[in-house]
Amino acid sequence: MLDKVSVVLVGTSHPGNIGSAARAMKVMGLTNLILVDPACEVDEKTYALAAGAADIVEQAKVVSTLDEAIADCGLVIGSSARSRTLEWPQLDPRECGIKTIAEAPSHNVAILFGRERTGLTNEELQRCHCHVYIPANPEYSSLNLAMAVQTVSYEVRMAYLEQQKHANDGLVEEYPRAAELEMFYEHLEKVAKQTQFINKKHPGMVMAKLRRLFTRARPESQELNILRGILSSVEKSLEHKDK
Repeated sequence: MLDKVSVVLVGTSHPGNIGSAARAMKVMGLTNLILVDPACEVDEKTYALAAGAADIVEQAKVVSTLDEAIADCGLVIGSSARSRTLEWPQLDPRECGIKTIAEAPSHNVAILFGRERTGLTNEELQRCHCHVYIPANPEYSSLNLAMAVQTVSYEVRMAYLEQQKHANDGLVEEYPRAAELEMFYEHLEKVAKQTQFINKKHPGMVMAKLRRLFTRARPESQELNILRGILSSVEKSLEHKDK
């Protein structure tokens, strides 16, 4: 799903920022970097700040226009450091991450970051479906490009991990039938008596309590098979002991 997400840097003027952004992306599992009309060349500073993310830089796609960068994207989100005269749908980074992961299965998603000094132009922002705004400390809201990429990339990853956590929620677990449970209890009681854990003359309430234990635990079919396998292994050991 993260493969459907691209980070797009528009008009980047410092080569080191490209490397730092690539590093921020890779740490969060994002690999698609697009450079739109960069105002600098990729150089040794880029690779130095990319650290272990040189592969992201080397695979980066360089295009001359924003249109080329977002042509195949069904969702385009532009980062904005300030509110604009024209109101536009706005997200915070967390909402941005959630929306990105929600739509990534259907189409490519591009998250745009503008020039270091001036950001994205109004025209570029109007090409976006929505804007993401990082609510930094108003008394000191200076975020460099890599910080902004890191913040948004983190939220994309967190949304992805949350989605993966619930990916199997809709699956119905397979549980043993009543007859299979009864066979297990019979097997368990047999082995418990063979090992003298249960006194045949005075069985007491042991099996009733074990039934309550396994009813409360409600083992799945595969788990019940494991338990049956353990009981069979104990029986084999007892047979060898008696020989």
